[in-house]
Amino acid sequence: MTASRLHLVRHGEVHNPARVLYGRLPDYHLSDAGRAMARAAAEHVQQFGRSVAELRCSPLERTQESAAPFAELFDLTPTLDDRIIEPTNVFEGRRMSRALRDPRNWWHLRRPSVPSWGEPYRSVADRMLAAMDERWDAADDGDVVFVSHQAPIWITHLAVAGLPLRHDPRTRRCALSSVTSFERVGDVWREIDYAEPAASGIDLGAV
Repeated sequence: MTASRLHLVRHGEVHNPARVLYGRLPDYHLSDAGRAMARAAAEHVQQFGRSVAELRCSPLERTQESAAPFAELFDLTPTLDDRIIEPTNVFEGRRMSRALRDPRNWWHLRRPSVPSWGEPYRSVADRMLAAMDERWDAADDGDVVFVSHQAPIWITHLAVAGLPLRHDPRTRRCALSSVTSFERVGDVWREIDYAEPAASGIDLGAV
């Protein structure tokens, strides 16, 4: 058997009063609003009336917390998957508005096509698509949900669409607790839906 649809769900709003780029740093948890947003994303998937065969999330706290409503509504235990984690970034722990004004940091911006400030876009796309392929083939009949992060989800969108992976991070269409849905026909992925069931959160600290 294979899956029916695969949904990439972004985590909800994070409590980040210092407004730093948190990346893979530990101890960044959902805000109260973020927990409500995660619930809205789970209820959005539930309203399709489709079974969910598997739930996976990145190992970071904010994605585990965002997976909790899915676990409750679909009676699933989430599996942690390193392949769908946030990319590395040299600016972790800093406020970007300040970091970009410091000439010592400009070296990290020399090749935005890679990008030179963190994990290559190609690496992110490869690991995401590998995880998607594996779980699509392994799932019982039903949908698969991955709770991940803005950058991996948007880069997967670009890869599936056949678009260049180089992009301006400020232009990503991947709101907090958004749901980007895919199907695979043969060996070819296609994006079939994008929804923002809880688009009112404050997006602070995204890579």
